[in-house]
Amino acid sequence: MNEKKFAIILAGNGVYDGAEIHESTLTMYSIAKNGATYQIFAPDKQQHHVVNHITGEEMNETRNVMVEAARIARGNIKPLTEYNAKDFDALIMPGGFGVAKNLCTFAFDGINCTVDPQVEQAIKATVELNKPVGALCISPVVIAKVLGNVELTIGQDADTAKAVEQFGATHKQTGHGEVVVDTVNKVVTTPCYMLDASIAHIGEGAENVVKAMLEMM
Repeated sequence: MNEKKFAIILAGNGVYDGAEIHESTLTMYSIAKNGATYQIFAPDKQQHHVVNHITGEEMNETRNVMVEAARIARGNIKPLTEYNAKDFDALIMPGGFGVAKNLCTFAFDGINCTVDPQVEQAIKATVELNKPVGALCISPVVIAKVLGNVELTIGQDADTAKAVEQFGATHKQTGHGEVVVDTVNKVVTTPCYMLDASIAHIGEGAENVVKAMLEMM
């Protein structure tokens, strides 16, 4: 049996301005643990801003999304422009505020947000080839904005759930580790840190998403 290959899109490095590190790492772990491989991608562009993760205050410096995500990837990362859906069996996006700041503008513009064109293209290309797309935490917002009519979860946050429904999506309320599987669009989502979660909950959610995606391949 051929090893299944996942593409992972990261939004930087760190929960407040990039990719959520626990979600990213445990996604990678879950993929490897279940006998598959992965390649990490990120947009090669300046991130929206840099946040001090101790104080929560914005810092007077600039950083690059891909350069920062390379910390999580241990250097093995490619620009998102190089993603070709034909070369992979699935696409998955961990969360973190960077998703809502760097991959789209949801953190600032809410329902009027725009999605980074490279991210939108990657999602659409994967879905068009009938391959699974997974999203953790806040990332389902991007999926909802791009696909519209899709069934997913961001957990239990009423305002975010309302926003994804305004994009045309159907929201399902979930608890720790639970996944929502849209069998038509092959989209798998779980809430992770959109809930008051522990790192054990994150591992459970990530693994359940990966397993559900593997079953669809």
